[in-house]
Amino acid sequence: MRVLSGIQPSGTLHIGNYFGMMKPMIGYMDQAELFVFIVNLHALTSLQDAETLRRNTLDAAADFLALGLDPERCIFWVQSDVPEVCELTWILHNFTSMGLLERSHSYKDKIARGLTPNHGLFAYPVLMAADILLYQSNIIPVGQDQKQHVEITRDIAQAFNHRMGETFVLPEPEINDDVAVVPGVDGQKMSKSYNNTIEIFTDREALRKRVMSVVTDATPVEAPKNPDTCSLFALYKLFASPEDVEAMRSRYLAPGLKYVDVKKALVELIWNHFEPHRDKRAELTRSPDTVRDILAYGAGKARAIARETLALVQERVGLNY
Repeated sequence: MRVLSGIQPSGTLHIGNYFGMMKPMIGYMDQAELFVFIVNLHALTSLQDAETLRRNTLDAAADFLALGLDPERCIFWVQSDVPEVCELTWILHNFTSMGLLERSHSYKDKIARGLTPNHGLFAYPVLMAADILLYQSNIIPVGQDQKQHVEITRDIAQAFNHRMGETFVLPEPEINDDVAVVPGVDGQKMSKSYNNTIEIFTDREALRKRVMSVVTDATPVEAPKNPDTCSLFALYKLFASPEDVEAMRSRYLAPGLKYVDVKKALVELIWNHFEPHRDKRAELTRSPDTVRDILAYGAGKARAIARETLALVQERVGLNY
């Protein structure tokens, strides 16, 4: 079973990335043939500053490695280091209907938020389909907001298979409903584009300020509070033990809870959770060439698989004259 997912280096990675994608993918290392990549071509749809993209790409890779991703137990690379994905994207464009892309919720949402519409943003699902199909992936762990893109990938693959013969594995999306949406400090989904994130690797004071900015309601201290509608409690649950979660729930339901006390506890939980990984992260930051070598090693393994798939596709469509 091949499991594949990627993460965009469009900004500093945060705890929404960690629980939504990074932690589950690291957990797959002993369960499946794991493919993990830094999605820098996709990032161009929202980030067009060369130096920032270079830095973010290496930082995202260092974050993954520091958190426990082992390049010997998976294939870990940068998207643009496997140029076969671009050729496959172009081929797949010719099997993708305009209507399929026009129905993309993600495109509509991004335009509604003020992003300038361009072809890269519109055709984003085709590049994602090429990412998935190039490696004949079976399972694609994604957030709820990306589920439609996997469904679009299946539609494109089925259209190609129907017209050109069985070529691509049809992937299945996998969504962990427990962490599908990690709330940001403003209560919306945590996202770099909303500027509401809590970074994975940050200094203690920056972490404290960010957690203290989590929006809460105006329920008086002396009144009981609803943990099930509270973003602060949702964040607390991600890091606390089951016993501590139940104890905190009881405090919510009784009079006298101060939200500031929950925030202070959350700062400690987050800081302690990532403490074992900070030294490794600092070491990798000091040695970017080590990170580059790891990514090049992974790209070599990824390209070997990509070339097999692309050769088959070229034969199917007649490009290998």
